[in-house]
Amino acid sequence: MTHFLDDLDTLTTPRTDWTRATAGEIYRAPFNDLIFAAQSVHRRCHKANEVQTSQLLSIKTGGCAEDCGYCNQSAHFDTGLKASKLMPLDDVLEAAEKAKAGGATRFCMGAAWRDLKTRDEDAICDMISGVKAMGMETCVTLGMLSDGQAEKLREAGLDYYNHNLDTAPEDYGRVISTRTYQDRIDTLDRVRGAGIHVCTGGIVGMGEDEAARIGLLTELASMDPHPESVPINHLVAVPGTPLGDSKPLDGIDFVRTIATARILMPKSMVRLSAGREGMSKELQALCFLAGANSIFVGEELLTTPNPEKHEDFDLFKTLGIEPMQLPAE
Repeated sequence: MTHFLDDLDTLTTPRTDWTRATAGEIYRAPFNDLIFAAQSVHRRCHKANEVQTSQLLSIKTGGCAEDCGYCNQSAHFDTGLKASKLMPLDDVLEAAEKAKAGGATRFCMGAAWRDLKTRDEDAICDMISGVKAMGMETCVTLGMLSDGQAEKLREAGLDYYNHNLDTAPEDYGRVISTRTYQDRIDTLDRVRGAGIHVCTGGIVGMGEDEAARIGLLTELASMDPHPESVPINHLVAVPGTPLGDSKPLDGIDFVRTIATARILMPKSMVRLSAGREGMSKELQALCFLAGANSIFVGEELLTTPNPEKHEDFDLFKTLGIEPMQLPAE
């Protein structure tokens, strides 16, 4: 395996025939070998010291019909979160302007819905078009999509659609019962078919075993083509949710997850997502070394805490990292 990790020409060529056995060997490789290989792949495929900064806004909070065991927005759980209606367009665009002024180049909008309803399509499209007109990349996460909806979002200017697999197929039923794994795959197929970039990843630290983490990464790396954006979230345990008492994942295992994602999907943006508020600067630095090259900035991710923006940019300065800029038109 060490010899395999040294073969950069092989590692930097995207492939979709990964097996769990091979992914597991990579994940469990000696830590120094794993990190060296991941950073080497990263440098071949991306700028070494550049990280994308995105901002995420909850445009419709709470009251979701799904029973995702990690989520405080589910109507199934009493977490004290008050449900709200869809935000007005002007408020969303004002938030996007502030995000851009604060250094974000990508603006993501999330609604706590099981699926996108026809009645809300025009309002969502107006939000996408408005943000796109500011020169920012656009991303939404709205639950499941039905036939024709992805095409309408693309026409409005949508760049990315987020719909996470969350965990490995065999672990999925432990986390969610109101939506199947195939439902998620079907939505991602619609997104890809409409010509929208795919943003899909998962959550670790939910009490899953190592095999489930490796299984999730293998599922993602088996997509053809690979997802353009792969968010790796660490569970933010919320009291009142079924997974609220989950034990945090060991930091080294989290870094192994990031590094394996980078090696399995060399061209993808590996997004260091939820859970950074509980991570030390040193742990985040290891994640960047392992190939993470995208983060969310801003004090909140939907309804969970995130580091203050100045903390992120101070860390960038300490590490010599430059925020990624949008390409000139």
